[in-house]
Amino acid sequence: MANVTISIHGGNLDVHVDEEKEAELLRKKLEGMSDEELFSRVDHSELESEKITAPRYSYWQSVFRVFFKKKINIVILAILAVIILFTYLYPALVEYDKFGNLLNATAKHLTPKAAMEQFGKNIHWILGAGAAGQSTFDAVWYGSRISVSLAFVCAAINLGVGVIIGSIWGFSKRVDTFMIAVYNIIGNLPYLLVIAVLMMLFGATFWTMVLALTITGWLSIAYFIRTQVIIIRDREYNLASRCLGTSTFRIAMKNILPFMTSVIVTLAATEIPSYISYEVFLSYVGMGLSDMSLGRLIYEAESAMVTPGWGFEFWSPVAVASIITIVLYVVGQNLGDASDPRTHM
Repeated sequence: MANVTISIHGGNLDVHVDEEKEAELLRKKLEGMSDEELFSRVDHSELESEKITAPRYSYWQSVFRVFFKKKINIVILAILAVIILFTYLYPALVEYDKFGNLLNATAKHLTPKAAMEQFGKNIHWILGAGAAGQSTFDAVWYGSRISVSLAFVCAAINLGVGVIIGSIWGFSKRVDTFMIAVYNIIGNLPYLLVIAVLMMLFGATFWTMVLALTITGWLSIAYFIRTQVIIIRDREYNLASRCLGTSTFRIAMKNILPFMTSVIVTLAATEIPSYISYEVFLSYVGMGLSDMSLGRLIYEAESAMVTPGWGFEFWSPVAVASIITIVLYVVGQNLGDASDPRTHM
């Protein structure tokens, strides 16, 4: 009990606490207590050590809140949904025969107006007819399915392998020494030359193209991820987590991965359209897929580019390939920006 003195002077109440006596009483009380009464053991817990008093935060809710705050992203996402719908659903519902009108000489190289006059006003002929009398509109979306599928498969492989190896590369100094030597050797090989050689050796098939685009494509991604991991791993909050006994895996998952998410999404935004561009370019120069991809359609319609009245055969797949790459890139870039935790404030 504190030693308190109360006095009244001129109508005012004065309260005085004798702190020295209070401290002396507390000291005597503590001297009479055992160690078990004075101290208690506290077990270390990684989860408890990292808890902070702050408002509840959901990373992905914040990502989508920032992303959909911009109305233009909703419009671009709607365009992407339409493209994906036509790319995969339209070919599954519509039967396409490239040589169905081959024997009909009047059905070849038709403008949209002429094709609709001959075959009727429907969606199949809004882009005219090609060299074999086939619907250019149907051909474009069948070709898009192959090109977009190729881009998604290659991006998944290269990003998956690149991110995993790049993360290990950035954490381990032994791996770093070996991988730097590998990167200096393989990274200096011309990428297009490697692709062209593999396509000529194994044939122009879908999976050969996947192999050609991924056999060394992951290396530049891994090197970029390695650089980012090295930058992040020694920051103050990661050092503090290590001092608290947090495992390396948990540091990677909780401290580094959320920061890297925006980087990975931004990489995907550039990688996916680039594979479509590679496929179109290689097909255009005669080293691409033998299947009817967008690049193959452009290659076969090359002569139509300079022939009056035949332009739709060439420019239709060019326009669709351009729209797909631009929309994928813009969506990926904006999603990458929204994935950055610094934009969630």
